[in-house]
Amino acid sequence: MSTDGHPDTASAMELSAPFDGAADPGAPLTWGQRALWIAIRRHGPSHAMFSLRRVVAAPRRAALDVPSALRAVGALVGRHSSLRTRVQEVGGQLRQVVAARGEQPVLVIPIGGTPADDGAALAAQVAAELASTPFDHDREWPQRVALLVSGERVCQIAVVFSHTTVDFRATEVVLRDLRLLLLRGAVPTPPPAQSADIARLEDADRLRRRNARAVRYWLDSHHRLPADTLPVVGPAHAPRFQRCVLTSRAADTAARAVAGREQVSSSTVLLTAVAGVVAAWSGQDTCGIYTMVNNRSADGYREAISKLNQLGLLVISLADRPAFAEALPRVWHAAVEAYRHAYYDPEQMAQAHEAAGLPYATGVNKHCYFNDIRLAPEAEPPGDGPDAAALRAALADTGFAVAEGLDTFTWLMRFEVIDAPGGLGLAVTGDTAHLPPDVAERFLREVERLLVDAALGAVPWPWTAAASADHDATQARSRPVTDDR
Repeated sequence: MSTDGHPDTASAMELSAPFDGAADPGAPLTWGQRALWIAIRRHGPSHAMFSLRRVVAAPRRAALDVPSALRAVGALVGRHSSLRTRVQEVGGQLRQVVAARGEQPVLVIPIGGTPADDGAALAAQVAAELASTPFDHDREWPQRVALLVSGERVCQIAVVFSHTTVDFRATEVVLRDLRLLLLRGAVPTPPPAQSADIARLEDADRLRRRNARAVRYWLDSHHRLPADTLPVVGPAHAPRFQRCVLTSRAADTAARAVAGREQVSSSTVLLTAVAGVVAAWSGQDTCGIYTMVNNRSADGYREAISKLNQLGLLVISLADRPAFAEALPRVWHAAVEAYRHAYYDPEQMAQAHEAAGLPYATGVNKHCYFNDIRLAPEAEPPGDGPDAAALRAALADTGFAVAEGLDTFTWLMRFEVIDAPGGLGLAVTGDTAHLPPDVAERFLREVERLLVDAALGAVPWPWTAAASADHDATQARSRPVTDDR
């Protein structure tokens, strides 16, 4: 380990993990892969959403040495053909090209004495470094692996996956298999469907019909969306898009309390709260919200090693001014409709939108993208309901931070629900002409306050105030975000 507490990558060496697996003729890209390829063409391959970083602690039952870890990595790649697949142009078309055998590069990094956390924080830093360089999908395997070694013992394994090959669920399945290989040297079950298998399934008539239904749903939904959403409050800052994060114990407790009382998921509660604030601030009674759908409800898809997740589109009408609790089932039904129509060929979707004169994957989408990316399991709600005084007091502990900025982005605003120590992370990435940091903070606190109010009693319409009339005056006083803040 270097003197500044970072992994000593200068003394790292690159070894390889040989793999040997079943032959596969390859296939076209899956629909999920095509959707991501559209995003790569729009933003460039370095965009952060194109890789998934994970850290696996080595088993503690017996000391794991480097040769054993390399054998486990090689067996993992041999087991899953998706992990030995490149995306290459063949006959003028992009295809998944599967190798039967080869070698997976593995970086071995010595860390000296074992830290108190057994190297977990250092492994997270290594994963971030591995993810900082875009994948070369034509030449490179879709994962990068590093072993952190203390003495002769491997203590942590950092893995970065290309999102072109796996989604969140697929990474969980792959890492579960890696842990079994590290512990037992084998996985007792046959491998699940792989990315090339999914692409071949998508050529079937049944899925072509499903694609056609999804296209019709999206076109009908777009005709129901409002033309305008959040108002402009001032000139854009540099960089144009800014991510801000609210860390809230109160929001976590409140969302779980409402979910338990109303028998819905906390994600539905959060989605409803965001829709309500967006509708109030935009002055519209219909709200369009995009969300990510895992598309794993079918038996053969549940553990597939593939990128199956795609965007779904919810259209939520609040024209009849329901109470917050009354809106929860309609938001849930809107989400179900979005889930049913979130599996489609994005190229055919784009062609249909173009023919109808509607935008698709162009410019900055003016509607909200909601993504619940919590990895921690859903916690149990408070047994007897929340204590009102304690919940209100918890609002004082809420933290707010301005995070990274982006020059280009797909969405006018993206709302993320993330894991946070001791609470819930609510993050919004917004166009600073509409959501500069001070306005973004007000937006996030409005969502938090609405959740707390809903946890403590009935919330009639209007659930929250419209965007205040002094936005313009506030923005005239606000300063652009700079790197030295």
